[in-house]
Amino acid sequence: MIKFTIITLFQEAMEPYLNTSMMWKAREKGLAEFEFVNLREFGLGPHKSVDDTPYGGGDGMLLRCEPVFEAIESVKAKDPSAKVILPTPVGEIWNQEKARELDKNAHYIILCPHYEGYDERILSIVDYKISLGKYVLTGGELPALIIIDSVVRLIPGVLGGETSAEVESFSEGDNLEYPQYTKPYDFRGMTVPDILLSGNHGEIAKWRTEHSGKVI
Repeated sequence: MIKFTIITLFQEAMEPYLNTSMMWKAREKGLAEFEFVNLREFGLGPHKSVDDTPYGGGDGMLLRCEPVFEAIESVKAKDPSAKVILPTPVGEIWNQEKARELDKNAHYIILCPHYEGYDERILSIVDYKISLGKYVLTGGELPALIIIDSVVRLIPGVLGGETSAEVESFSEGDNLEYPQYTKPYDFRGMTVPDILLSGNHGEIAKWRTEHSGKVI
């Protein structure tokens, strides 16, 4: 079973997604576990502050080291083997291959940064720095959900079909899945390719191969 411990200030923004559809199914079947740690509980002073202004000046606020380190260490005290994931623009670009490589029987801590960013020293306790692309979001909650979803859906038993996670876009590098159709046969003059109704599985497989593409 894979386990994700999510360190965040906004648990309420993530729970609905993790309690729905395939993520809910994975949890119910005992294939995945999700838990939350409220970073605010490790905040400093009477206001439980977790951020401060950057040295050298500049706009925005940065997550401080103390609450982040303590939050992560509280999880590692129970499971020293847990690995830390940080969604960050300086990380490696996330892709299907990396989602497949992540151990499906391991424990991962995902730190969700917020504000302007984080104190650079936090990287010293991060095992995986992950970027979702060349754009910036207001927090790490959405990237965390994307990482979790892309990994959990690959666990056998989460998706419906046995090959659902094997025959799909990016299952082999930059491949794109072949076009697919369902009822009705004719929709506003757009018809389903007749080969798909032929029952000739050899020819169907050939057609699908010919119509699979690559990312340009």
